Amino acid sequence: MLAILLQYLRTTKETAIVFLYFTEKYKEEKNDEGEQQLLRNRVYSYEWNGEKLVNPNLILDLPAKPSPYHQGGKLKIGPDNNLYEVIGDLNTIIGVLQNYKNGTQPNNSSVIFRVNLENGSAITDNNNSFSKSNAHEILHRYYAYGIRNSFGIDFDPITGKLWDTENGEDSYDEINLVEPGFNSGWAEVMGPITRNNNTSTTQKHDLVIFPGSNYSDPIFSWKEQIGVTDIEFFNSTKLGPIYTNNIFVGDINNGNLYYFEGNNNRTGLKLTQDNNNNNDDRGLDDLVADGFLYMLLYEEGKIYRITSTAQHLDNLWDKMM
Repeated sequence: MLAILLQYLRTTKETAIVFLYFTEKYKEEKNDEGEQQLLRNRVYSYEWNGEKLVNPNLILDLPAKPSPYHQGGKLKIGPDNNLYEVIGDLNTIIGVLQNYKNGTQPNNSSVIFRVNLENGSAITDNNNSFSKSNAHEILHRYYAYGIRNSFGIDFDPITGKLWDTENGEDSYDEINLVEPGFNSGWAEVMGPITRNNNTSTTQKHDLVIFPGSNYSDPIFSWKEQIGVTDIEFFNSTKLGPIYTNNIFVGDINNGNLYYFEGNNNRTGLKLTQDNNNNNDDRGLDDLVADGFLYMLLYEEGKIYRITSTAQHLDNLWDKMM
């Protein structure tokens, strides 16, 4: 098992519905080198009866090969009550979903899914450009593509729009506003297209553009790789009005916690010279906002909670519980 991510959905009178993304073995195959495990990345829904998870229901059955890297896995329930899930390129960058025009056909990698949370089926409405186009049928479950890897997706509580974080190969980790049909540009582009990672200058017409899709530059990118992890819109007033509905982002390389304010029309960020509000070398892997701000530290394997803004965030490590 390589990755586990949990998304709490809703409560009923008797149960809560929980979603899990993880990598699991589905059969064993013998070859010349002996026994080999074959893997899949899967999303299940479960019922929580107060003691354990029961009644598993397979929602998404996704590839895990050729490599146990760039698995993604972040889950969110959107304001439209549909399930959003991101998966990276799995170290396969030879497909049309990775912007190779003569590449292999869509294979459920490098995408953000938008599906029915009951059965994983495609959503057909005007909020997904692929679902109203004549594109390949498999695209109808995709909300975005061209993604190298991502550990963070979240919805702006004011606009309802989706944002993500994406990991560059050796530079240009990104924050993106993800409109329906978004092409993030990988493997041709990371960071602004004018600073792409290729030796020659890539233009938009060099990318794979499906009907209803469009490339756009990231809202923000880091020239030096930081290992960006989660993004959370802080939909709470408990840390004070300045943080309400604004953005926290973590990184794994430095253990930094970054704070950003959305601009007036919520399509970009208000930037200062230094948006790094905290630093710790233990690696900040995940963020959750539920009234207060919760942070998972990778190396410690511990969850911390920020409960006070009595001092600037620079000093909040002393106030975590």
